[in-house]
Amino acid sequence: MRLHEYEGMDIFENFGIPVPERGVAGTVDDALSIAERTGYPAVLKSQVLVGGRGLAGGIRIAETPDELRQTAEALFETDIKGLPVREIMVSWKASIKKELYMGITIDGYSGKPVAVVSTEGGVHIEQTAKTSPDKIASFKIDPKFGFYPYQAAGILRSAGLDGNHISSCSNILVRLYRIFQQYEAMIAEINPLVILDNGGLMAVDAVLEIDDSAMFRVKKILPLSPEGRIGNLLEKKGKEIGVTYVDLSGDIGLISSGAGLGMASMDIIGHHLSPANFLETGGGITADLLYKCMDLILMKPLKAIFINIYGGINPIHEGAKGIVRYIKDHGVTLPIVAKALGNHQEETWEILKSGGIHVVTEAATEKAVDKLIALLNNPSA
Repeated sequence: MRLHEYEGMDIFENFGIPVPERGVAGTVDDALSIAERTGYPAVLKSQVLVGGRGLAGGIRIAETPDELRQTAEALFETDIKGLPVREIMVSWKASIKKELYMGITIDGYSGKPVAVVSTEGGVHIEQTAKTSPDKIASFKIDPKFGFYPYQAAGILRSAGLDGNHISSCSNILVRLYRIFQQYEAMIAEINPLVILDNGGLMAVDAVLEIDDSAMFRVKKILPLSPEGRIGNLLEKKGKEIGVTYVDLSGDIGLISSGAGLGMASMDIIGHHLSPANFLETGGGITADLLYKCMDLILMKPLKAIFINIYGGINPIHEGAKGIVRYIKDHGVTLPIVAKALGNHQEETWEILKSGGIHVVTEAATEKAVDKLIALLNNPSA
């Protein structure tokens, strides 16, 4: 569960991390009242549970009350990645000398927390990771040992931070880890942590995402109820129909019958194309569920669909019936490639073929992705 930025900032402030004076507005008049207190120029930040708000126009600056009124009115009429803006956080605009990145997340290989820092914070941190990896440093934390300022200082030096701010940044990074630990988070992030013109530090953004499986322990210390907090409409629909769905930025829809198959498919697709989502059905495949999965992934524009299902405990032939029924009901003409192996595989292949799906019978997922690429390059292939 991801918290709103203002909720994360409240927690950060409680742990001693410097944050700007701020307030949350539900109306234009509220925004004006908050800005009178915090001062101008003011930053207006849409409070929606998605990343990339700045690039999507959800973060704006107002120099005067008149400009703030106009800007707030525009934001309240805006959708950010499909989510309506109902609240705006208003804060003082810091005089920024430099932006840093600081985050704690889980290392996928070791399962341990990992601290990541960069001297190039801001909205293009992902691009920095690709083009200037030397400006990013990381450190795997042993939860049994803990995380201390001297370790944080070592990471910051490795990232190239100068000595003037090592001590104060180290303290903030250690406090960020304490938040990560206490709230059983998947990620705790400050992007950016800014060095002000006067030499001070301030976290002008706050990301805190909590592990859903820890919610029964953590919810008693959360600022608001966790109910209904899934911000992405597609991910919310996935939860409602009983599948794991993660929305991505690509255009190849994916349905898989397990997390491993799904992750492998995403990785292989990602070498050549761009997956639009991660979706795994778990062990409860039915015709109705797969019908709903097709409806879910086709709620966004796609170039093609890739299906990778395995018939161990799952009755994949029943799932195939739901897929084909959806194709016929809705006249789907997109290229669809399926790899389906296991119990009832021959029956499954025939059902899928009856819906115009290109079935790959080899065990290697790479073969199925190759078929998908060939279809996209030459639809008659």
